[in-house]
Amino acid sequence: MPSYDPNNIFAKILRGELPAYKVYEDDRTLAFLDIMPQATGHTLVIPKAPARNMLDAAPDDLAYVVKIAQKIAKTAMSVFAADGLTLIQFNEPAAGQTVYHLHVHVIPRKEGVPLRPHGTYKEEPSVLADQAAKLAAALKSA
Repeated sequence: MPSYDPNNIFAKILRGELPAYKVYEDDRTLAFLDIMPQATGHTLVIPKAPARNMLDAAPDDLAYVVKIAQKIAKTAMSVFAADGLTLIQFNEPAAGQTVYHLHVHVIPRKEGVPLRPHGTYKEEPSVLADQAAKLAAALKSA
């Protein structure tokens, strides 16, 4: 398996070199909206520790990412009036991974509304900013 690349886009977000629509942050994780969402409220949860994917992540870091993904999921269900939720986590190119920093997709779902294909639609910044503000505020009071 290839090694972790410290210049991947999520590592740059963690270092503050690239912007993100942050919804949650603590000493071990960061959660932010996907700028190419498959559905409204599509959030990515990443560890701050370097890990290419779940195959090389420290077990405690992986477990903590899942814990935070659950917190985001419960809150996003309410904030976005979702009927369900999809969690996705890819490992290596053959599985569809395109950013090589461990991340979990938390995607609120509406009954009868299909997911947009991954990477095909870029949301307007104002929409993302509004969604991030709503989700972040709800997470603070959760």
